[in-house]
Amino acid sequence: MERAAKRELVSTLHDVFKDTGVVVVAHYAGLTVAQMTDYRRQIKEVGGSVKVAKNRLAKLALKDTDVAGIEDLFKGPTCIAYSEDPIAAPKIAVKFAKENDNLVILGGSMGTDVLDAKGVEALAALPSLDELRAKLIGLLNAPATKIARTVKEPGGQLARVIQAKASAG
Repeated sequence: MERAAKRELVSTLHDVFKDTGVVVVAHYAGLTVAQMTDYRRQIKEVGGSVKVAKNRLAKLALKDTDVAGIEDLFKGPTCIAYSEDPIAAPKIAVKFAKENDNLVILGGSMGTDVLDAKGVEALAALPSLDELRAKLIGLLNAPATKIARTVKEPGGQLARVIQAKASAG
């Protein structure tokens, strides 16, 4: 890799570490090209990305960022998955790691917090932003539905009484 390309990669990674919501660091040794492509595709579907970079370059990119504490995770063949949504990348990474033993999650970061592997798994267990929005809308709609049902019910009862009297004679 030429110096200009290395500089560009360090700059790109620096922006990733500085601006993204969550970063997941994992070992990928033993994954086939097809498995790695599938992993990249799954992360991309949720709005994230996967990068493989030399550890030395990744450590250089970590300098002067809030997530500099994950520097110790960059040993061996590592890849990073990141996304703006703080739940998306960890959720896919944990799911993929359970299906493929060769992807081993080392840890990551969310904002300024450094996470170990269990922290990434805990983050993946949380509901996604879309799921939270759906629950909130459901909670907001429930009282209105109950009010409409309560207001409508006396008229329905009266109609059933009249129908029963008409049927009886």
